[in-house]
Amino acid sequence: MRNWILLAVLAIISILTYNYIYQNHRDINKEKAEYNVTSVEILNKFSIDPVNSETKYLNKTIQVIGKISDRSENTITLDSIVFCQFNTNISIQLKDNSQIKIKGRFIGYDDLLEQIKLDQCNIIN
Repeated sequence: MRNWILLAVLAIISILTYNYIYQNHRDINKEKAEYNVTSVEILNKFSIDPVNSETKYLNKTIQVIGKISDRSENTITLDSIVFCQFNTNISIQLKDNSQIKIKGRFIGYDDLLEQIKLDQCNIIN
């Protein structure tokens, strides 16, 4: 009887572990943004209280508005504050200093560079 209980517990733990590891991937493009901020607003929040801000935004879908300060084939930096990484190459023509709205998943704050990091980004406008 004791072996059956042990076997049942191991089976339950195995199923839970499998479901945790192989959960469905998120499609940030289809998700509604939980927060809408400007690049300056979000940096101010991290400057005041980085620990609580990290907890608030971590792994959340957010929209950020700012001016393009740097760009490459698959990255855009807004106001030298928000670093946005795209899954694919950016196909539309963008000009430096043009205002843009980007939606992405917040993955962290680099306190050394004072930059907000987003991945799986999409251009909204």
